[in-house]
Amino acid sequence: MSDNGRVPRPFPDVPEPEARAGLRPRLPSPLTETADARFARRGVRLLLKRDDLIHPELVGNKWRKLAPNLAAARGRALVTFGGAYSNHLRATAAAGRLLGVPTIGVVRGDELAGRPLNRSLARCAADGMRLHFVDRSTYRSKREPEVLARLLADAGAAGAYVVPEGGSNARAVEGCTELGRELRGHADVVGVACGTGGTLAGLAAGLGAGQRALGVAVLRGGFLAREVEALQTAAFGRRRGDWEVTDRFHAGGYARVPAALEAFAEDFEQRHGLPVERLYVAKVLHALTVLTEEGAFARGTTLAAIVTGAPDPV
Repeated sequence: MSDNGRVPRPFPDVPEPEARAGLRPRLPSPLTETADARFARRGVRLLLKRDDLIHPELVGNKWRKLAPNLAAARGRALVTFGGAYSNHLRATAAAGRLLGVPTIGVVRGDELAGRPLNRSLARCAADGMRLHFVDRSTYRSKREPEVLARLLADAGAAGAYVVPEGGSNARAVEGCTELGRELRGHADVVGVACGTGGTLAGLAAGLGAGQRALGVAVLRGGFLAREVEALQTAAFGRRRGDWEVTDRFHAGGYARVPAALEAFAEDFEQRHGLPVERLYVAKVLHALTVLTEEGAFARGTTLAAIVTGAPDPV
C-alpha cells in the first residue's frame, strides 16, 4: 500500500488481461537502505528504490509509463519509436506479447533494414513487434503532423495508438506520479536518470512537501529541463513539485560509458551486490556519490536513487 493509503492500480481503466497473462507488476517496488562509507562519512543515508524489480520482462520504470498508455489504447495496436538498442521498444514489444496487443516499432536508421537484427531488435521481433525502419532525417521530424501521418501510413499503422519515443507523454507522466507517492516520507532528495524526462516529471509531481527530485541527464544538449516542464504542463497544466536537472554526469552522451564510469559501476556492484545498468542507473549513482563527496547535501539528508532498470537481459 502506498503512503497515502491507496493501493496502487497501474491499469485503472482496463479489465484484467494482465492477470490472465501473468502480468502482475510488483508494486510498490522495494525500497532498501544501502550502507556505503562514502555517504556515511558525510552523514548522508542512501536508499535504493528498486523499480528494476517491478516485472522481469518490462524493464524498470517502463511499466509505469506504458501502463496508462495501454489503458488508453484499449486493445488497439501500439506504434512507437526508438533506436536500434531502445529499451522502450523492447518493453513495448514485451507488453504487447503478454497482453496480446499488436505492436509496431518505427526504428531510426533505414540502413539497418538490410542487415541482420541485433539482439535487441531480434528480441522485439520475437515478441511479435513489426519493425519499420526509416531514414534518420525523417525520424528527426517524426513529431511534425504531416511526417507522422506519412510514417504511420507507410508502416501500416493507420488507426494505431501512438506512444512517443521513450514512452514519455502526459499519460506516462501521470503513471509515474505513483513513484513519487511511494517515496513520500522516505527521502529528502530523490535522484533519477533521465532520457526523455517523463519519469522525472511524474516523480516530482508525486513527491510530498519538502522533498526534491534531481534529474540526472544521460544525454548532452541541455534541453531536458524544458522537456520536463513541457510534459508537466501537458499532464497537469503547470509545473509541479520541486525538481531540477543536472547536466554534469552524462559521461559524454547517451550510451557513452567511459572507463571511469565503468570502473565506478563495477565497484558499486562489488560493494553492494547490485547489478548496475550502465546507461542510466550508473550515471545517477555516480552523480549522487560525487555530489555527496562534494558536500552538496547537508548532514542528516536521506537520498533515494531510482534503479530504473537492470543490465541488458538480452
